[in-house]
Amino acid sequence: MQIDVLLIGQGLAGSLLAWELWQRQLRILVVDDGAENASQVAAGLINPVTGQRLVKQMDVENLLPAAMHAYRQLERQFGQAFYQQMPMLKILRTAKELEIAERRLSQADYRGYLSKLAAAPKRINAPYGVLQQGQTGYLRTEALLSRLRDFLRNKHCYRRYTLQYAEINLEPALRWQEIYPRHIVFCEGYQALSNPWFKYLPFQLAKGEILGCESRQDIPQQILNYGHWLIPLESGRFKTGATFETDQVDHVATEAAKTALLASLRAVCPEQQALDVYQHRAGIRPATCDKQPFIGTHPQHRQLHIFNGFGAKGSLAIPWYAARFADYLQQHAGLPPGCDIRRYDKTYIPA
Repeated sequence: MQIDVLLIGQGLAGSLLAWELWQRQLRILVVDDGAENASQVAAGLINPVTGQRLVKQMDVENLLPAAMHAYRQLERQFGQAFYQQMPMLKILRTAKELEIAERRLSQADYRGYLSKLAAAPKRINAPYGVLQQGQTGYLRTEALLSRLRDFLRNKHCYRRYTLQYAEINLEPALRWQEIYPRHIVFCEGYQALSNPWFKYLPFQLAKGEILGCESRQDIPQQILNYGHWLIPLESGRFKTGATFETDQVDHVATEAAKTALLASLRAVCPEQQALDVYQHRAGIRPATCDKQPFIGTHPQHRQLHIFNGFGAKGSLAIPWYAARFADYLQQHAGLPPGCDIRRYDKTYIPA
């Protein structure tokens, strides 16, 4: 069977790229082992201005409209809400953070994303007040991935299978089992470290743990950002996270992370003492050393590609990059230079 693109991995990157390619009427097949991936664990936060220094996400003027368009289109397709827009409060804990917030509010290019400073709402401990952030929210990633998997399966474009790299033949023609694809795109998340063709790329994996909690106290109805974050859900439930661990990269949910997350939460919301932790999950972020995605073509094997490395920014960034990569595969358009893996061609050593 001849197809245009074989995609390996059905996390958020593989799913949204598959959706983009299918809409362009390319013949695709997604192969995934069915195991829980980082996208299913992730909170799906979309926040254009992040970090202690409140830095605007690079290219957010392109990324945010593309993400909103993609998620609204998917909502219309499936008749289900996936993206929840919700304001965010940045908790200001020091005089330095307040100073940075004041400076950002004076900058014209931040005005679409930061609105004003305010006193801390009732039951929230913010000694220097809060900064109100806009154009923020979260993606229900698990629900979206489930619907896209069902959609692809119904279109005969999905196969649950644990692929072995040795099953891929490069010569005399690109082949996997009975499939002859024009291109293979690896969207494997952290498993790229075992990929014989792309393991040379400098990933910087980071384990993150997230709690699902139910509270007997009132919870804020905005996203709270205080180094960690709180996302209110329905019926007194919320999520809080995420830890960032680069030394112990595994899927084990730890008591130490749970203790740290709850202590961080209670420093901001002192009344949240009687909590039921109903869920505790861990995932591995496929982050990169230079904080830019890994997108492009193998230096020697021109039919092998990668679409990976979005880290914690996937919900915001993937839709726009998926469209650029589809242009690249279809029309040989250039890739944005910041993401193109050609930046690492000099470090590639053939096996």
